[in-house]
Amino acid sequence: MKHPIHIMIRKAEEQDLSAVYALIKELALYENAPDEPSNPLGTFLRDGSGPQPKYHVLLAESEGNIVGIALYYLGYSTWKGSMMYLDDLVVNEQYRRHGIGGLLLQSLVEAAREHGAQQLRWHVLDWNEPAIAFYKKIGASLDPTWITCKLEKDVLYMS
Repeated sequence: MKHPIHIMIRKAEEQDLSAVYALIKELALYENAPDEPSNPLGTFLRDGSGPQPKYHVLLAESEGNIVGIALYYLGYSTWKGSMMYLDDLVVNEQYRRHGIGGLLLQSLVEAAREHGAQQLRWHVLDWNEPAIAFYKKIGASLDPTWITCKLEKDVLYMS
């Protein structure tokens, strides 16, 4: 039986971003894609700081340790208006099943409301059954109609 822990959710500060980056690497391992993250730490730090950061992070903290993150950015839908996109929701493996993911999502919903977002959007891998079950439990709709399309770096920068 797991012991109850105290969790505090807060916005990340610049000095937290290296720990955030480490959790993103942990997520890549979980998703069986350890070599996929190609964004260097320096770029990640630069992009997440300054007067207009490209992304924002909510942290779950326990006893001074960052144990979970929700990394998001703001966007716009021509059909829906202002939206928020959750890029990564990660809870350190040893802290899972304590409700931390739910706390992070609840805080993310509050942030979306503060920003006037009309929609909160994210992706989930089709094999990630625990995440899919969690998202269904909180009332998220899983839309099979839309297919994610990407132009990767090698195509974007072709001559």
